[in-house]
Amino acid sequence: MPDRDIVVVGASAGGVEALVELTRSLPDDLPAAVFVVLHVPSTGTSALPDILSRLGKLPATHVKDGEPIETGRIYVAPPDHQVLLRTGHVHLARGPRENGHRPAVDPLFRSAAREYASRVIGVVLSGALDDGTAGLAAIKGRRGLAVVQEPTDALYPGMPGSALANVQVDHVSPAASMGTLLARLTREPAAEMSGPAPADMNVEVEVEGFSLEAVEGEHPGRPSGFSCPDCNGVLWEIQDGQLERFRCRVGHAWSPESLLTQQGEGLEAALWIALRSLEERAALSRRLAEPARRRGHLITATRFEEQAAEAQQAARLVRNLLVDRANFATAWPLAGARQAPATSSTEETSA
Repeated sequence: MPDRDIVVVGASAGGVEALVELTRSLPDDLPAAVFVVLHVPSTGTSALPDILSRLGKLPATHVKDGEPIETGRIYVAPPDHQVLLRTGHVHLARGPRENGHRPAVDPLFRSAAREYASRVIGVVLSGALDDGTAGLAAIKGRRGLAVVQEPTDALYPGMPGSALANVQVDHVSPAASMGTLLARLTREPAAEMSGPAPADMNVEVEVEGFSLEAVEGEHPGRPSGFSCPDCNGVLWEIQDGQLERFRCRVGHAWSPESLLTQQGEGLEAALWIALRSLEERAALSRRLAEPARRRGHLITATRFEEQAAEAQQAARLVRNLLVDRANFATAWPLAGARQAPATSSTEETSA
């Protein structure tokens, strides 16, 4: 029977702390390779490999495209790249974002499930929203194991809570004892392989790897009534058991919760544009009214002044909407706002 020698880990907000706790408890003779995706800004730098190497027993490095997979190592996703597992090696791609992220958790999990099936252990750590849930479901669908951080132990319980609500999880553990759990699980035989990966999974993994043939081919799912926040293209609705997901023609992917959050950000951006346009209209109308009144064109001046008043009144309404939205976000930080990246390079360095 095959060994469980592939461990994939996903984290976002609060993830550095959880990853440090996990790697501290991993033994130096772990008979598996560990792959980590932590949501970081695409334009930033990441010191996460240095932190994990310094505080844990296993060497950690950023993934290099095409490098072979070796046990007893931690492979960390570099900024602005998706990490995909192939048979025997790792592939980096600047493919489409998933839930607004690159690197993203679900492409790593999905590619691991396709290539290694029951040999995979998927781990979801701290983070907001529901990233990682679809990928963990793919791992379970291929007879791999699902491990989730105890939500009360996570700084942000959204990702662990979503996984628990939607996936048949095998183990729930605090981060500090998760390394010991993984060490035991990797030494247990895996289930029998579940056969070839489903066709739709193959298509999605190839799209995430930016395969031209996959992007130009048939799309899994059916067209929905929603548009992609990243490119405004039509989103296809994909049903994974009880999970519902969306992917556009060029490959951007969204969970329902992430899509709703991104739509909220788009709405706020539109309101700011509307406010700016109305303020400019009011200012320009007042400027046009002054010379018209000086020249004695009273009807024209009155018309401009009325337009200025109407624009100013509309601007007040839009401003009130923005104020109400800001107050709501302050009272409920995770409502209507996408989570901030898990960390900056400065925060990582100080961990």
